[in-house]
Amino acid sequence: MTPDGSGDPAPHSAYGTGAARDGDEGPPRAAPPGRTGGPQAEEPHAPSEGIPHGASEGPLLTESVRLGDGGYEHVRTRTVWNGLTPARFPELIVRPASEHEIPEVLAYAREKGLRVSVRSGGHNWTGAPLRDGALLLDLCRLTRCDVDPDSSTATVGPAVTGGMLAAELARHRLSFPTGHCPDVALGGYLLGGGLGWNGRELGPACRYVEEIQAVTADGRTLTCSESEHADLFWASRGAGPGLFAVVTRFRLRLLPQPGSIMTASLTFPLTEAERAGAWALRTARESPPNVEFSLVVKASGPPAGATGATGPRLRLEASVFAETRKAAAAALAPVDACPFAGHALELRPVEPTSFRSLYEGTGERWPSEHRYVVDTLWSTDSYETQLARATRLIAHAPSQHSLALVPFEPVTPDPDGTRHGDMAFSALGRSYAAVFAVWDEPEADDANIRWLREGMDVLDPYGTGSHYVGEADLTAGRSRSRRSYAPADWERLRRLRRRWDPAGLFHGYLTP
Repeated sequence: MTPDGSGDPAPHSAYGTGAARDGDEGPPRAAPPGRTGGPQAEEPHAPSEGIPHGASEGPLLTESVRLGDGGYEHVRTRTVWNGLTPARFPELIVRPASEHEIPEVLAYAREKGLRVSVRSGGHNWTGAPLRDGALLLDLCRLTRCDVDPDSSTATVGPAVTGGMLAAELARHRLSFPTGHCPDVALGGYLLGGGLGWNGRELGPACRYVEEIQAVTADGRTLTCSESEHADLFWASRGAGPGLFAVVTRFRLRLLPQPGSIMTASLTFPLTEAERAGAWALRTARESPPNVEFSLVVKASGPPAGATGATGPRLRLEASVFAETRKAAAAALAPVDACPFAGHALELRPVEPTSFRSLYEGTGERWPSEHRYVVDTLWSTDSYETQLARATRLIAHAPSQHSLALVPFEPVTPDPDGTRHGDMAFSALGRSYAAVFAVWDEPEADDANIRWLREGMDVLDPYGTGSHYVGEADLTAGRSRSRRSYAPADWERLRRLRRRWDPAGLFHGYLTP
């Protein structure tokens, strides 16, 4: 039984050789001509950071590199932020200099029989843009970021990162619910829904997308909103890596910058997890929605060379986004008054912070040289139940870097599916958890992937849970993508794919 309970056989390693198949994405399409196996031997050369202009044959007015070209493997591996690079090999990797080149690139793909995958920043844990035999459309150069403080809107390209946007907005005392990691590009983040800072109060980040510009499979450039091409706009707010168009810009509705941001944390040995976690969850439920609570179950303590006890631990993190410093301090006062503080291994009292400092803290936790496999779960079980399961799971982690994250209500609860607006994204459970297998050595790949996959069985013992497509281990089972959506939304996505991409130009969701 696979972690999603589908009964599909799990591969020895989803990150090994072999082409990924697309499931449930519309009419089948014949495999494109040309080589779809491993890389050819490269010519001796000094690796280049960029792609040579016009390196490949074809009517492309942009940077491109083809399978077998010198430097191909260097470029391919750098399209994935994860140190664990999937063994999937696009036929051609293209980096348009501007959005205006994209229709020509798609025309070239149609002419050559190449299917298209799209990359914004490469933070997708499964490396979804890497597809065998594909044309990988790398949007990393589309970094436009125009802020209009008078209308409280911003127009951004898909490769603009959350950190870049937050820094620009700070100049105008504006904000946006960007993701927790500063290096995540907005393209993939917003298309998947966007679980970001202060999401419990604000909801998913895609809720604040007012308009997109997209290039469709037939090469048209369209402006989409709730009143124009509304079905494609609906899909763009949640379809994630299965979207059937190329989004080249987003218009965002901005929010006032919080008058005060404060944070606090406590770290306990795992032996205190049950009562400390129960207290934290009670406190979270009694707190106003602008308080963000996360419970992090870690496999080990400080890194080598640091002081402090080692071993599994539970870290409670709380942040508040308030209008005044007084209101922020009052919201976090229960955290400072934790009755178990005397048992904490580490205690950081309530203190002022900023988006910049929050980003610095989270960015340091996710070094790109590590190898990662991640999965998520929306569950009908309680947070207390999921925390207990995560505690048992982390005690057997093969790597000291691994962790389980149990964020309390990462987006505004929306039981009837109406609060967030008309979008493909939806929160599909009573509780939410994410498990991160994190390790260093390639020889430990199988053990850590197996731990993650078996761990999801622990969190979802009856196979009834759902997933957040933006961070799901889509290669763990063929139903992973389908179970990231409400049934009616999944069927609507399938119908829209057949309408907007009838020939199957764009790759769909990864499957084993």
